[in-house]
Amino acid sequence: MDQLGLLFLLLLGAVVSVPVGDRFGLPAPVLMTLFGGVLAVADFVPEVTVPPSLILPTVLPPLLYAAVRRTSWRQFAANVRPIFLLAVALVFVTTVCVAAAAHAMVPGLPVAAAVALGALIAPPDPVAVTAVAGQLGLPRRLVSILEGEGLFNDVTAIVLYHVAIAAAVSGEFSAWRAGLDLVLSAVVAVVVGLALGWGANRLLDLLGDATLQIGLTLLVPYASYVLAEELHGSGVLSVLVVSLYLAEYATDADDVLTRLAGYTFWDIVDTLVTGVAFGLIGLELHNAITTAPGRWGTLLGYAAAVAAVVVVVRLVWLMPATWLTRRLHASRDYEEEIPLGWRETLVMWWSGMRGVASVALALAIPLETDAGTPFPDRNEIVFIAFGVIAATLVLQGMTLPWLVKRLGVRADSEREKEFEKELAGRAMKAARQKLREIEQVEELPEELSEQMLRRAYDIGIRISPELGEEERREAHQKRALRLKRVRKIQGELMSAARHEVLAARSEPGADPEIVDRVLRHLDVRSLR
Repeated sequence: MDQLGLLFLLLLGAVVSVPVGDRFGLPAPVLMTLFGGVLAVADFVPEVTVPPSLILPTVLPPLLYAAVRRTSWRQFAANVRPIFLLAVALVFVTTVCVAAAAHAMVPGLPVAAAVALGALIAPPDPVAVTAVAGQLGLPRRLVSILEGEGLFNDVTAIVLYHVAIAAAVSGEFSAWRAGLDLVLSAVVAVVVGLALGWGANRLLDLLGDATLQIGLTLLVPYASYVLAEELHGSGVLSVLVVSLYLAEYATDADDVLTRLAGYTFWDIVDTLVTGVAFGLIGLELHNAITTAPGRWGTLLGYAAAVAAVVVVVRLVWLMPATWLTRRLHASRDYEEEIPLGWRETLVMWWSGMRGVASVALALAIPLETDAGTPFPDRNEIVFIAFGVIAATLVLQGMTLPWLVKRLGVRADSEREKEFEKELAGRAMKAARQKLREIEQVEELPEELSEQMLRRAYDIGIRISPELGEEERREAHQKRALRLKRVRKIQGELMSAARHEVLAARSEPGADPEIVDRVLRHLDVRSLR
């Protein structure tokens, strides 16, 4: 089997792991990591030769964009405080604690190399957290904070990592220069992200076609990442900014086809790229183990100790940080999404899994310094990093569903239903208001006006039947049964029409493009 065959095998595993994970209650990323580890020891599987410098630019942009599509700028703005405490402050604290522990344990490990180790394993992985936590029915406030932490902590960690690597390679370090680099990196990333977001938004309006628009949304995150990195900015932050901009301003309420196709496309991309990324973790885990023959016992002890530091520091930090955020929450004039109680705080603690970014940064450690000497203790750093990744991803990922169930942390279904009911009412009122505006401009027949009024009312009732009064609910239920029967018959009619048109593709002289155009028209009609 060659590298291409291995890629297709990982893609197949990415697809299969989703239903298998649902069947056994296990997160798909964890299953893919285990699958990659199994493939790594198989004789027919070639050694992975993906350049480390290509892992982050290839994997992170589409995954970050897909994750941002599920959130909004308002959520980030409302949760600035908890996200800052987790994504910035906790990354710094974890880096310092891990660096101190590694420097004390590993003989001869320089401080700069220890800081690099701390920085690369400090950030919980946004892909792992979103993929695992998003399937457990957690309260939305927890998912929002975990997503915000996962999306922004890579920015801080990667900058710290580059500063530490530069110090280890050159032998020089300037705190003033490091702080300046951090600020400039963020400024460049924000400028690039906003500029590309504005340009992409204008270009989306010009393209018009749904296929071209979705294709552009795939290219923009990559362009944003590469351009920001070329200008010495943060590629991750640039992707976040451009994604948030497009999610906020590039949404046309009436572009139904593009929105439906976009959801499907990005769900596919998210599933496939996530599967390949975590399969790669399993493959590289085996390679990391082979770099330290004969020292596994010692290095496993180092990795276990560092993993314990990572887990304990997160818990020790979360408890007072959550308490402080809750105390300050009372002074806010809007609702801030924070953990409620020690149970939700424990779930947040156990959700700190490491993943793709840590793998890429570990593999990207240079082989030599500027002086031509080997990078100090590179093999030990890579082994420890992969040990921490495996421990947090596999152990926490596989036990998080049990912990959530044991603690009884679930989404507030009543609150969600109330919000859904509120939105349904707003949609119904907007439709009725529009009907009144139309009636003021043109005179509608009484029968048509009543029919349109019922349809405007049904917009809300179909979403939330509790909106209507008892008589109207009963009338709606009767209409719903009748409509269900009509749709069933209409579906059979449309199915017959599609079969007939599709059969024309095999007829002599039939133009496939025209057949596909008619078939697409029937498909769109079937969705209505």
